[in-house]
Amino acid sequence: MYYCEICKKPADKHHIIFKSEGGQDFPLNFKYLCPEHHRGRIGPHKNEKINLIYRIEMQEKLYELLPLEFYTLDKLSLLLDINPNHMKRILNSLKRYKEGYKTSEVIFKLMGNNSYTEESLIEFSLCAIEL
Repeated sequence: MYYCEICKKPADKHHIIFKSEGGQDFPLNFKYLCPEHHRGRIGPHKNEKINLIYRIEMQEKLYELLPLEFYTLDKLSLLLDINPNHMKRILNSLKRYKEGYKTSEVIFKLMGNNSYTEESLIEFSLCAIEL
């Protein structure tokens, strides 16, 4: 059984990058949340700011986990805890250089072909103030 990372109640698995956005099944894309922190008004499905915060956190963790410029398929599979065949499908559309796959391109792909920054969060907060 999983427990909410916020309040420790029984939890569901939340995909930070939704499957409909190209999110993959791997540990860094999961956050365990109780129903209130998952689908309630303070959860990522109803609160865009929380959703954005979780995405920025995930992207930062990916950059920390993958500090080199290039990685082989096998190394990515090992570091990200993704089945090698599944990793191969994820990387299928990316260019493979002689050194391996470019980290920035891999992370962009894992983030649903998006990039999230602290500036995104500031812009979001400023837009919310204007409303």
